[in-house]
Amino acid sequence: METPKSKPKMPSAQLHELISPFNIDRIKYPVLVIGIRGYYKDTLGLPGKNDIGIYDDAIFIDSKEASVSFNANTDPSVKRPGIATLVANAVYLYKIGMHNMKAPYKALRQFGRVTVIRAGQSKPETDTSAAPFYIDIHKGGFNTTSSLGCQTIHPTQWPSFIALVEGEMKRNNQTVIPYILIEQS
Repeated sequence: METPKSKPKMPSAQLHELISPFNIDRIKYPVLVIGIRGYYKDTLGLPGKNDIGIYDDAIFIDSKEASVSFNANTDPSVKRPGIATLVANAVYLYKIGMHNMKAPYKALRQFGRVTVIRAGQSKPETDTSAAPFYIDIHKGGFNTTSSLGCQTIHPTQWPSFIALVEGEMKRNNQTVIPYILIEQS
């Protein structure tokens, strides 16, 4: 599986400019998770295309104390009827919780509504629901990005991602964390 040779790089000022249109209250939410779909679309996979099944996206944790990047996947690992893709250019809410009920581990769990596009329809179906779709942010795999619609972090970077998110949320007395997903143009 293709993976980037290094972590994504973006100055904090540029990241803050990207998220400014979302008008997030940084007093209420001092810690954010920001996903950029297609971050490596010109340097990984097919040129100019946001591929599925590879870590060609980026996720950042941004707070007053840190701005840290991770190699990620924001697409499903496969396209087949019914598989969900989280709609970009939107803000979603997450909480720390357990992912994978067979072998549970800490992850960011969907908290509130999300909007997805379901594959395999004659035309894409947009689905927004208060019921959880379980579009989590969790650890990916070495041979697959391990996503049926979730946002996944490369497995070697997962422990530092979840520890940093949890630590920053505790330090800032934050129980809910916004996730901003941006489509790279």
